[in-house]
Amino acid sequence: MKTVIKTIVVPVLMFMATTGQTQAQGIPVYDNTNFISLVKQIFESAKQTSEMIKTVKFLKQAKETIEKVNNAVKQYEAVKEITENNKALVNMVRRDLKGILNSPYIRPDEVEAVSDAFNTIIDGSLSNLEFMEQVLSNDFLKLNDAERLAILEAQRDDSKKMVADITLKNKRYLMVISFREMQDKINNRETNY
Repeated sequence: MKTVIKTIVVPVLMFMATTGQTQAQGIPVYDNTNFISLVKQIFESAKQTSEMIKTVKFLKQAKETIEKVNNAVKQYEAVKEITENNKALVNMVRRDLKGILNSPYIRPDEVEAVSDAFNTIIDGSLSNLEFMEQVLSNDFLKLNDAERLAILEAQRDDSKKMVADITLKNKRYLMVISFREMQDKINNRETNY
């Protein structure tokens, strides 16, 4: 009986194989080499993804560091400009106030007002410098770099305004002196007619 079954099955299988019309049914067959290759590719993709995540973290830290350095540079520039403005302010007051107060065209009752005007600006400048020193200390109100920078930029604007204010006051006093000098020359000129 076995030989009969074999003789029937073998020609049927041969017939089906030659016609190409057969359809496979049953348990799927896996190619182990392809499966192993697929697993290797998945592991390599996981490694690459892990490396990409590390790279993203590194770039994020680098960006934060650059932002901190950038803020530090901006703070340095703001402090430098504030200091330069205050030096210019002191030099202008020292030079110009002396010239104004030594002018014979400034009346004695005006000396105190002129001195007070210049001293008020200098006092404001000194208090701004003290405030700037407090802002730059690490434990002042626990400010972050951006908040510190905003305060320093406001201080810089204030120092620019003070320089402009002292320049304007100086020009006004010099114009008053010039006007009074011209008035004195006109009033005391010699007439030859």
